[in-house]
Amino acid sequence: MSRYRNHLPQLSADLFLTDGGLETTLLFDEGFDLPHLAAIVLVNQSEGVEAIRRYCQNYIEVAQRFGVGISFDTATWRASSDWGEKLGCTPDELAEANRLAVRILEEVRDEYESPTSPIVIAACVGPRGDGYRPEFLMSPEEAHEYHQRQIDTFTETAADYVGAMTMTHTGEAIGVVRAAGQAGMPVAISFTVETDGRLPTGQPLGEAITEVDAATGRSAAYFMVNCAHPTHFAEAVSEVAPWTGRLRGIRANASRLSHAELEACTELDTGDPADLASHYAALRAGPLKHVTILGGCCGTDHRHIEQIAAAACRPSMPRTG
Repeated sequence: MSRYRNHLPQLSADLFLTDGGLETTLLFDEGFDLPHLAAIVLVNQSEGVEAIRRYCQNYIEVAQRFGVGISFDTATWRASSDWGEKLGCTPDELAEANRLAVRILEEVRDEYESPTSPIVIAACVGPRGDGYRPEFLMSPEEAHEYHQRQIDTFTETAADYVGAMTMTHTGEAIGVVRAAGQAGMPVAISFTVETDGRLPTGQPLGEAITEVDAATGRSAAYFMVNCAHPTHFAEAVSEVAPWTGRLRGIRANASRLSHAELEACTELDTGDPADLASHYAALRAGPLKHVTILGGCCGTDHRHIEQIAAAACRPSMPRTG
């Protein structure tokens, strides 16, 4: 079962990696058909399971080379009930798929974990609606009720914590934190932002983090930013404030394009791994010196994470642009 639920090693490490863009890698690099960008459809396919294992192995090699730990997200970002219905899954089938997604990573951990490179399993929870455009704004109560079933399923598995990715509004984030608390699981909330550094609702990032903390008694383990290029949120985190201390992780996109532009793309924009890493280093040279959980999102793969790890392990001058 869970090895780290009572002690998340990423909170005491100087550097802890995450994986990159699972769905974009499987879709564009591996050639899988992912309806609704749902990687969960692969957990019952031998070819899909092997692809996920290969994906993980590439990142593990990077983590072991740098002697650091790594957190992997389960393939469950699109595996809550509304998405399961769109995929034609019954509630029982969806629950079993969520469990299988964790089991894949549990087997990877059993095979590859080492004392210097612990492997943490994040039970990935995605937004109920579109990750770029919230189709409707849920109240905390609605979000709590909606996400509870999936999170309760994860309590039966080896998942170490709930990782809520690409949250678009505070009502949903608060509900996820409360559902994880009811299930007795640690939770990390990752907001996405637009090119102006604000949530898709227009709310400033700092205000959103402060609101979630106030509504939940600061019970989230930490916060992250994902699915945006560092240039999109660098200004929003440019000054030290109480809320910036709650940010512990960055999982940026490889591309500088906006969400709307990315949706219109027919080819994957992988950006420049070294350039992306230099922006991470610049952020950590400024007010985000305490940010130690580093990974990627759309368009990133193990090459980006390798460059990010290398930049984090050497002094770097802040950059702009």
